[in-house]
Amino acid sequence: MAIICVDAGTTVIKAVGYDAEGAEAFVARRETVVSRPLPGHAEQDMNAVWDAVAATVREVAAQLDPTNDRVDFVAVTAQGDGCWLVGPDGEPTGPAILWNDARAASAVDAWTRSGTAAEAFRLNGSSAASGLPHAILTWLRANDPGRLERSSAMLTCGGWIFARMTGELVADESDASAPFMDLRARAYSPSLLALFGTEWAERLLPPIRSGHVAELSRDAAAAMGLPAGTPVVMAPYDIAATALGAGAVRAGQACGILGTTLCTEVIVDSADLEGEPIGITIALADGYLRAFPTFAGTEVVQWTCRMMGLSGPAELGDLALLSEPGARGLTFLPYMSPAGERAPFSDPLAKGSLLGMSFEHRREDMARAVLEGLTMVIRDCLAATRAAPTELRVCGGGSNSTVWLQLIADITGLPVRRPADAEVGARGAYLVGLAATGAAPSIATAASEHVRMRDALEPKPANQALYTRLFDDFLALRQANAVSWPLLAEMRGRR
Repeated sequence: MAIICVDAGTTVIKAVGYDAEGAEAFVARRETVVSRPLPGHAEQDMNAVWDAVAATVREVAAQLDPTNDRVDFVAVTAQGDGCWLVGPDGEPTGPAILWNDARAASAVDAWTRSGTAAEAFRLNGSSAASGLPHAILTWLRANDPGRLERSSAMLTCGGWIFARMTGELVADESDASAPFMDLRARAYSPSLLALFGTEWAERLLPPIRSGHVAELSRDAAAAMGLPAGTPVVMAPYDIAATALGAGAVRAGQACGILGTTLCTEVIVDSADLEGEPIGITIALADGYLRAFPTFAGTEVVQWTCRMMGLSGPAELGDLALLSEPGARGLTFLPYMSPAGERAPFSDPLAKGSLLGMSFEHRREDMARAVLEGLTMVIRDCLAATRAAPTELRVCGGGSNSTVWLQLIADITGLPVRRPADAEVGARGAYLVGLAATGAAPSIATAASEHVRMRDALEPKPANQALYTRLFDDFLALRQANAVSWPLLAEMRGRR
């Protein structure tokens, strides 16, 4: 018995082989390329993504014992949002436009200022963002209508991979949740399509499924080195799968993903559509996920390392330790994405700042200010969930930094727990696959058996009290700087 799970991230695709006891036995990885042909654009070659998926699965399959390791199923999770258009033949009609693409920022700004985004939230539970399908489709209609005419279905990355594996064009309900789903009805809403002026796009929306299972096609089987007919499970997209894989499966349990996005999320029983229209709400088989995925995460760390001439995140963390809590008065607003920010507030014009600099500051102060600024965003997002979790489970590339995890514990005031799995998103797909194929009675039952924690860090009381005060200062500085963002955008437009 063996199980293979794919986690197709934005920059790295992973395939994980699990043994009969559910332990990670083999992991294969392939890097993928994000192209930025124009300012604000973020795209991927869809066929290149599929080729990387097939190669990683093939690599894992080759390490299995063909006599004893029959593959029970393959489960797929992937980056969410974006727009992966295919034609009637199932082939791409152009590159995938990704979740962090900023070309449609003006449409989002217009929806936000007119109140359209807030009105949509009352049905959908998700704020508008430039990387969501309604914004991208709106941009394409104005700038590349020929591509829309050539397209017959709009998929996400997970839907594209599932289509390549099985031939079926469907959307997991997590992927379909934003921006066109009526969350209470769990169906596409004509009212939402009309609200955004996208009624014409209804023909592109694939059927919605939950825990869907299909068979591996003959062509895909040959590409992946697996038998045709192997069950394929469509799992929720990556931020939801990662929450499940970290063991956040019951209402009130929280997870933080320290990756390309900083995504702070909590499981809830029901969709709250009456609160402030921020963040996103994702439909799951059992309840909902209230999530706040930022546009800027570990890319900020990588950018800082490049700018400061550091070898990598580990050196940044060591340097930050030479400063003191509060970074000697430096404050960093980490809104570095060309798309602005979407969580825990939505502003396509948001920009980053390093505030309070003087000749007295040193490199270590800048290093600490960057990590503190990113962590203030995590606390901000955690507060926006309006939940009261007793711990925060963290994963993603940033969770390799114990320095950062201690800051998260100190700034949020919560114990920070790190799962034992190397690939937490794939573990979430594994749990969904067990439930979908009947190998486990529920995802929660599967999680109780297969999710284990590696370690935990406790908040330091003295630091926690200081950071509570500094968090209020962080919010005040952001509010003060937000006044300048429209002017900065105007200045950039004049150049």
